[in-house]
Amino acid sequence: MKAIELRGRQADDLRRELEQLRRQQFDMRFQWQSEENPDTSHERKLRRDIAKIKTVLRELELAAEGEEATDI
Repeated sequence: MKAIELRGRQADDLRRELEQLRRQQFDMRFQWQSEENPDTSHERKLRRDIAKIKTVLRELELAAEGEEATDI
């Protein structure tokens, strides 16, 4: 998942995706505890995807605040 792809999406869609990734990360933690050699590369990918979505959501939030400030 690339940040450029995320920037074209709506905030509600991004929030749903974020919730889905967090749920997947939570479920994977339990699976990793029972495995001898867990696949940590998938864990890293999940963390990075979550961070990208949170960054884009924050950019959208700041852009909305900037628009409100210019309207005054």
